[in-house]
Amino acid sequence: MMNTEGMLRDNALADKVIVVTGGGTGLGKSMTTYLLKLGAKVVIASRKQEVLNQTAKELEEATGGTVLPVVCDVRKYEEIETVLKKTLNKFGQVDGLINNAAGNFISPTERLSHRAFDIVVDIVLRGTYNYTLAFGKHWIDQQHPGTMLNIVTTYAWTGSGYVVPSACGKAGVLALTRSLAVEWGKYKIRTNAIAPGPFPTEGAWSRLLPGDLVEKFDPAKNNPLKRVGNHQELANLAAYLMSDYSSFVNGEVITIDGGEWLQGAGEFNHLDEIPSAMWDQLEKARKKG
Repeated sequence: MMNTEGMLRDNALADKVIVVTGGGTGLGKSMTTYLLKLGAKVVIASRKQEVLNQTAKELEEATGGTVLPVVCDVRKYEEIETVLKKTLNKFGQVDGLINNAAGNFISPTERLSHRAFDIVVDIVLRGTYNYTLAFGKHWIDQQHPGTMLNIVTTYAWTGSGYVVPSACGKAGVLALTRSLAVEWGKYKIRTNAIAPGPFPTEGAWSRLLPGDLVEKFDPAKNNPLKRVGNHQELANLAAYLMSDYSSFVNGEVITIDGGEWLQGAGEFNHLDEIPSAMWDQLEKARKKG
């Protein structure tokens, strides 16, 4: 199928240096892979050096590209400044930023501590505006055009039960995207967002919904297209938005979910079907992990 193939011409990003947060695993890794295939040099940042090093080695061997792994906690602004400094030292410039790092778990909101709420919002919203501010300041100071891409969700505008911290954080990121598109457009800084639907990554759904719940709440069954997304489909869209082909796209959020949110706004609202005893089990598993 064509949806499993890259869509941009060879070397479409050959002159670009792009930083991808959460680039060592999951969707971040998939986007990084395609950016490298298109000729970009990529910096991947997350909290685990071992995972970053392994991913960098794997992707360099697979694509022939150049990957710089840098450890960073998105909640700490000074560490983000270090990512920027190391990127400039290595490549001499930075042209793009993909704010992909996120955290999430499902739970009735009344079961959450304020610390649990803080963990998700700090990674999703604080992490995004920390990176955005650091890189935006640099681009403005250097009079260098920049492109930012934020990964949000469809429930950023609909809201969704059982993932309230994530919904709050992603809504803030969406507001940030649209606000800065207007304010920073004069500096030739574009800011856009992608709202993915179900793009399962290894282990992700089993962590959110352990046991037979994965099958019971199979996202493919509730999608108008009766399937989940292929990572290349998301990577194609991300690469387009990071490229000069999209130079007149600014302040936009593009949904790629097969029509899921239109069919049932609020991706996790159906979790009312989970009984209280099962929530107890999920809470124990979350705290243990």
